[in-house]
Amino acid sequence: MAARRRFGPMTGRRASTTGRAALLALLAVVPIVAVVGVSLTAAGLQSVGLMPFIGPPQLSADAWTSETGELIRSSVTSVYIAAVSTVLSLVVGFMLAAYVLAMHRMGRIVETLSAATIPIPHVIGAGAIGLLLSDSGFLERLLGMPDAFPALVSGPWFVAVIAEYAWKESAFVALVVLGSISRSVGDLCDAAATLGASAGQRIVRVVLPLAVPSLAVSAAIVFVYTLGSYEAAWLLGPTSPEPLPVRAVRLFTSVDLAARPQAMVTALVSVAVSVVVIITAVLVLRRHRSLR
Repeated sequence: MAARRRFGPMTGRRASTTGRAALLALLAVVPIVAVVGVSLTAAGLQSVGLMPFIGPPQLSADAWTSETGELIRSSVTSVYIAAVSTVLSLVVGFMLAAYVLAMHRMGRIVETLSAATIPIPHVIGAGAIGLLLSDSGFLERLLGMPDAFPALVSGPWFVAVIAEYAWKESAFVALVVLGSISRSVGDLCDAAATLGASAGQRIVRVVLPLAVPSLAVSAAIVFVYTLGSYEAAWLLGPTSPEPLPVRAVRLFTSVDLAARPQAMVTALVSVAVSVVVIITAVLVLRRHRSLR
């Protein structure tokens, strides 16, 4: 009875705090779930002909099966662009974060310059990368190789598209890593240095393990964003194969209203790939926490 009197009010306050937190979370989550649920339901119904733009509803799987090869090709292209861009963003972003942590004065300048790139819209960044890497751009004129300059813009490997995403998103990755470990990494690095660890060993054995959770979260965000981003792929990529967002926008804005179900199929495939990546990132984070 004494223990119940002692812990009863505290348990009640904790339950009340948990209830208020759940209510606040519901106020934020319910509108998001409602909008996403309605959008996905409408897209699914349109993809099978049950919510047509013209004519009566008629159940059909033609939008899913008519251009399966082209849809797979677009999916592979989008996953390739997103995967390479994400890996480059993580590598460059982590190196930027490590440099900022190691070099205090120059690190602040690098951090400020990195943060300044984040508000720049991707369409502006794509234009700048196009002016830099095109076959008549700044880099070609600087190197003086007009006859042998590679096709970096609109080329088959989407080099300019990947460069634009890696440039923009690496700054985002660096800021996320710095925000998550900057307070805890200093004392640990000092202790490692006292024990004789070199700068490289401190980065690999102290900074990198601490940064793994933030890198995993950043990787999921960058991958999903890049997978669904339209501007850079449309401006800097070749006309074929089309990434998923470019294909979806082209089909949705086509004068042929019969192409709308295929646009919805393309959008749903992009959402499915994004969900798989998010679930994988959550599993990686849980596994990392269980190993600590």
